[in-house]
Amino acid sequence: MAYAEESRHGGFLTAPFIIICAFYFLVFAAGYQLFPVVPLHLRDMGASLAESGRFQTAFMLGSGFGSLFTGPLGDRLGQRRVLRVASLLLVAILVAYGFLKVRWVFYLLAPLHGVLWSALRTASVAKVGGILPLQHRAQGLSLFGLTGPGGVAVGPLVGLWLMPHLGFAWMLILLAGVFAVLHGLIGALPREAPRELEATALFQWPDRAVWGMVAVMMLVGLGFGPMPPYSAQEAKALGMAWPATFLTCFALGMMAIRGLLALTGMGRRPVNLLPAMIVLATAGYVLLAFLPGGMARHLLAGLIYGAGYGMVHTLLIMNIFATTPPERVGAAVGALFFAFDAATAFGALGLGWVMEHLGFRWGWAIGAVLMALSIPVARRIVRKGQAVTSLPGPSAILDA
Repeated sequence: MAYAEESRHGGFLTAPFIIICAFYFLVFAAGYQLFPVVPLHLRDMGASLAESGRFQTAFMLGSGFGSLFTGPLGDRLGQRRVLRVASLLLVAILVAYGFLKVRWVFYLLAPLHGVLWSALRTASVAKVGGILPLQHRAQGLSLFGLTGPGGVAVGPLVGLWLMPHLGFAWMLILLAGVFAVLHGLIGALPREAPRELEATALFQWPDRAVWGMVAVMMLVGLGFGPMPPYSAQEAKALGMAWPATFLTCFALGMMAIRGLLALTGMGRRPVNLLPAMIVLATAGYVLLAFLPGGMARHLLAGLIYGAGYGMVHTLLIMNIFATTPPERVGAAVGALFFAFDAATAFGALGLGWVMEHLGFRWGWAIGAVLMALSIPVARRIVRKGQAVTSLPGPSAILDA
């Protein structure tokens, strides 16, 4: 690809790479302003605790199923075009949210919003893979991996602070302005080379090599589901002065582990770290479920859970780039996002019901069990990868 060829001689900190990192940061910062705030707004409009999580369910179902199509669509039409169209359409969605007076329209718009979100994520990840040269891919993806958690750290703090100061409607208008800026920012990226529209189908089944990674993401997503809509609500129920404690510390934990590994390296096969990262995330989830207290529990659990969870996505995406043909990367990334987002939707719905009827702690405990179930699947991925690299052909590719 053109970007990779240009950056072979000058490292990976090129203008296109910096632009896509800034874009990805702002996408997550803007999105995570909404995730804890909309459920609180729906509660103000009369929704129950369980119903307030349905926005997250509808949103993630749209994002998950959308990923199956937006990934291949980026392969077919070019990621730059997908990013520009999706960011422009989101401006209209966000303005509409600000003026809604009935709850059911939120649930109607949320799936469409989720489809556009999936387009932004899959196209961004696939595009950064094309920008980075092979010899700098692990280092570049580690740095790129800091941008999403950075947005997650900033978004809830800003959203929960802006809502009482500006009101929900003006906060959404401000968010719409952010996405208008994003639309212009992505236009500064060079265009991709022309493609044959018939070369890639609109929908593709992912390669069988991706299925194990999809299983891990489904289990991780089920556990993650209640985090954005319910962690702040538990904090408010406990009277915590900092409702965004868990989400902010969760993001700080992700940034810390990714920054550390970017400096120290991840070895010849980064995916070998996957089981250990899931064990770390499970430990954080267990603390959230069983540690006594309020703010200290959210702070410690968020840091530990975020440190483990934050590397799961990065390691699996690295594994996709190492094992998937370039023309199938978008479809593979889309399948991974589908698994996570669809599972997140059902996790928010199911564990939200548990929290309303049995209490927050029961929901967190079940989430910890779901996270733990992904550990043996992760170990199998590592063993399978070791068997593959023992063969002459793929080994040369993976070790390049």
